[in-house]
Amino acid sequence: MKQLTKAEEEVMHMLWQLEKANVADIIERLPEPKPAYNTVSTIIRILESKGFADHEKVGKGHVYFPLVKKEEYSNQSINKLVDGYFQGSFKSMVSFFMKKNDISLNELQDIMKELDKKK
Repeated sequence: MKQLTKAEEEVMHMLWQLEKANVADIIERLPEPKPAYNTVSTIIRILESKGFADHEKVGKGHVYFPLVKKEEYSNQSINKLVDGYFQGSFKSMVSFFMKKNDISLNELQDIMKELDKKK
């Protein structure tokens, strides 16, 4: 799966939230300063070419929808982060975040409980 630029990710997050949207719907929900209509339209076309989104024709316009699930992209992005910065070790990543974010032992135990529930 290809990586997305920051702008592409921002538009994809809107598509994931909205499930189906036209360019104006996406722009409406983006933070200030709002990008130009043509900019968002171009980003959508790039997302389509990368296989992340598609469209259906509605009247004279297009309604876009995601083809890739958010969870699938998130998982791939996390794995790339772990591989690139922590030599593929989730243990190293967790240790790093614990040190940098002052995570307490109780918070870590809570995280472990949540992970156990998902098994």
